[in-house]
Amino acid sequence: MSAYEAKTHLAQILERVKKGEQYTITKHGSPIALLVPVEPPKKKDLRTVIDELKRFNKGYTSGITIRKMIEEGRR
Repeated sequence: MSAYEAKTHLAQILERVKKGEQYTITKHGSPIALLVPVEPPKKKDLRTVIDELKRFNKGYTSGITIRKMIEEGRR
Protein backbone atom coordinates (compact mmCIF):
# COMPACT_ATOMS: atom_id res chain seq x y z
CA MET A 1 0.00 0.00 0.00
CA SER A 2 1.15 3.54 -0.62
CA ALA A 3 2.42 5.80 2.16
CA TYR A 4 -0.53 8.11 1.52
CA GLU A 5 -3.04 5.27 1.90
CA ALA A 6 -1.30 4.06 5.08
CA LYS A 7 -1.39 7.56 6.54
CA THR A 8 -5.02 8.07 5.61
CA HIS A 9 -6.23 4.78 7.10
CA LEU A 10 -3.68 4.28 9.86
CA ALA A 11 -6.15 3.46 12.67
CA GLN A 12 -7.87 0.73 10.64
CA ILE A 13 -4.57 -0.67 9.39
CA LEU A 14 -3.19 -0.88 12.92
CA GLU A 15 -6.25 -2.84 14.04
CA ARG A 16 -5.69 -5.31 11.21
CA VAL A 17 -1.97 -5.59 12.01
CA LYS A 18 -2.90 -6.25 15.64
CA LYS A 19 -4.86 -9.27 14.37
CA GLY A 20 -1.81 -10.61 12.52
CA GLU A 21 -1.85 -9.00 9.07
CA GLN A 22 1.32 -7.57 7.51
CA TYR A 23 1.65 -4.63 5.15
CA THR A 24 4.42 -3.34 2.91
CA ILE A 25 4.38 0.46 2.70
CA THR A 26 5.57 1.89 -0.60
CA LYS A 27 6.63 5.32 -1.78
CA HIS A 28 6.46 5.97 -5.51
CA GLY A 29 6.04 2.22 -6.01
CA SER A 30 9.16 1.21 -4.09
CA PRO A 31 8.85 -0.67 -0.79
CA ILE A 32 10.17 1.39 2.14
CA ALA A 33 8.71 -0.23 5.25
CA LEU A 34 7.13 -3.40 6.53
CA LEU A 35 4.33 -3.08 9.08
CA VAL A 36 4.11 -6.27 11.15
CA PRO A 37 2.60 -7.17 14.53
CA VAL A 38 4.92 -7.05 17.53
CA GLU A 39 5.66 -10.37 19.19
CA PRO A 40 4.70 -10.41 22.86
CA PRO A 41 7.70 -10.49 25.19
CA LYS A 42 8.67 -13.94 26.37
CA LYS A 43 8.14 -14.45 30.08
CA LYS A 44 10.92 -16.06 32.05
CA ASP A 45 10.33 -18.69 34.66
CA LEU A 46 10.38 -17.17 38.16
CA ARG A 47 13.05 -19.63 39.33
CA THR A 48 15.28 -18.59 36.39
CA VAL A 49 14.92 -14.89 37.27
CA ILE A 50 15.77 -15.55 40.94
CA ASP A 51 18.84 -17.58 39.95
CA GLU A 52 20.01 -14.79 37.60
CA LEU A 53 19.62 -12.20 40.36
CA LYS A 54 21.58 -14.38 42.80
CA ARG A 55 24.41 -14.84 40.27
CA PHE A 56 24.48 -11.09 39.58
CA ASN A 57 24.53 -10.24 43.27
CA LYS A 58 27.30 -12.72 44.18
CA GLY A 59 30.28 -10.74 42.98
CA TYR A 60 28.75 -7.27 43.09
CA THR A 61 29.99 -4.76 45.64
CA SER A 62 29.51 -1.04 45.40
CA GLY A 63 32.58 -0.22 47.47
CA ILE A 64 30.51 2.08 49.66
CA THR A 65 30.01 1.17 53.28
CA ILE A 66 27.01 2.11 55.35
CA ARG A 67 29.34 4.32 57.41
CA LYS A 68 30.31 6.29 54.26
CA MET A 69 26.65 6.75 53.34
CA ILE A 70 25.87 8.04 56.83
CA GLU A 71 28.77 10.48 56.69
CA GLU A 72 27.70 11.73 53.25
CA GLY A 73 24.18 12.31 54.52
CA ARG A 74 25.50 14.54 57.32
CA ARG A 75 27.19 16.99 54.97
